Amino acid sequence: MAVQPLDPATRKVTMTLAAIAATAATPRPSGESLAAQAARVTLGITTHLADTSLATGGDWELLWLGLSPDNANLVYLAQNIQGANEFAVAVRGTVAGNATDMLEDLSVGTVVPFTAGGSPKPVSVSRGAMAAFTQVVTVSSNGANLVQALDTALRKAPPNPTVYVTGHSLGGCLVTMVAPYLQTVQWPSGAPKFALSTFAAPTAGNQDFADFVDSLRWVANEHCYNAYDLIPRAWADLAAAKGWYPEPGPAADFDVKALLSTIGSLPGPNTYAQPGIPFVLNPDYGQPGSYDPYATRGSVQDFMAQVGFQHSNALYLTQLGAPVVSSGPVVTSFSPAFGPTGTELTIHGSGFGTDPQLMETVVDFGTVPCDKFTVNADGTQITCYAPEGVGVVDVQVTTILGTSPASPFNQFAYGGPQPALVLDISPESGTVETKVTVNGQGFADNPQVYFGNKPATVLSATATAITVRAPLKDPSPTAPSTVNVRVLTNGYLTPGAGSDEFTYTG
Repeated sequence: MAVQPLDPATRKVTMTLAAIAATAATPRPSGESLAAQAARVTLGITTHLADTSLATGGDWELLWLGLSPDNANLVYLAQNIQGANEFAVAVRGTVAGNATDMLEDLSVGTVVPFTAGGSPKPVSVSRGAMAAFTQVVTVSSNGANLVQALDTALRKAPPNPTVYVTGHSLGGCLVTMVAPYLQTVQWPSGAPKFALSTFAAPTAGNQDFADFVDSLRWVANEHCYNAYDLIPRAWADLAAAKGWYPEPGPAADFDVKALLSTIGSLPGPNTYAQPGIPFVLNPDYGQPGSYDPYATRGSVQDFMAQVGFQHSNALYLTQLGAPVVSSGPVVTSFSPAFGPTGTELTIHGSGFGTDPQLMETVVDFGTVPCDKFTVNADGTQITCYAPEGVGVVDVQVTTILGTSPASPFNQFAYGGPQPALVLDISPESGTVETKVTVNGQGFADNPQVYFGNKPATVLSATATAITVRAPLKDPSPTAPSTVNVRVLTNGYLTPGAGSDEFTYTG
């Protein structure tokens, strides 16, 4: 039987199952035990699987979940409960900020034999991928590892079920190892058929490994990737990104190209290859929805922001025509941004949940939990009181679906002064001596303003607006044309962000 790509409806389902694996990936900022996080993740994944608005249609049920002791890797097993004789094994992708995950992603300079898949001749995978694979297949939960949990489920199922093995990003990389490994197991009578479905996956091994994976018996074996996603080009074709992005950008500048060269050198003499039938998304970059319109300037910052957007679960689902899986709460603003312990704050955003008594919602000020807050009926506003603390801390909201990202725009300063931020500049481009207004908050008397590393002449200043003249551009031929406009005031240096970028046009 010839291996086939997935049909469109199944592709939406397996990508959704892969995206759900990222539910509540990071621990609470104030800390929680591994058991508490696993319980929160379990509840979050169960909630997503029951959501009839997603491509999974509420047709799947969580059977087992394994979370590694360092929270670097997660795998779950689900079953279709609507009559289809189907199971899914989904592996989570990279967790931002997890050191182990970063090492697994980048440890590609050394390869090791992959013997767990049953290849009759030696095939090699990266040391980092092997370390992560080992965690995924050995992690135990409720007295069972993945194989034992799947064996128990299959013994209760009709003969010859289909098992979809899926993952996004690092999860996609790992399932190219997990799926062959599962094929080596002696399953009960009426053995399962396996389908391998990867999304945005970096490569796990060499060409011999890819050829071996492709030689196995699959009902489907597909590698789905966004044409303008950098991650699945690791570690076979990173150099292609030096010519990105098409109009409207961002185009890779000197620093981006140097960064790509450095990253591209990590595999050393190893040559990597990707298994699976390729299925390409986003060939028409530049169309509405196909790119982040707020990350199109020629800077490292915008280039990497566009990379993140192109790699996201949300864009993959959108490109496939599937509903997006919620990634958790988002804090958009709060006020006031400074004050003593006990200050009453109003936090605005989305996805906050509604019942703190059930631990559906928790609020943290840095690493200190807030125990006095209320959530409005639609989960878009929280009224809280700052717990005891000191310094400048992130204010973050956690639910069963995840934690709001830390951001310099959502920080509370105990005792003040107010955090200084640049909210926008006008105009956003021009030449030397162009008069620029910097709008923001927390500006004190005698602020210093920098265009990149060049000081600007301040013409006037208030607490919310500073007018300057653009200084000389860095004369270096490799200097970027787009720079961050940052303000040094009251002890703060404002963080660089897309809202403060100025482009020299001459």
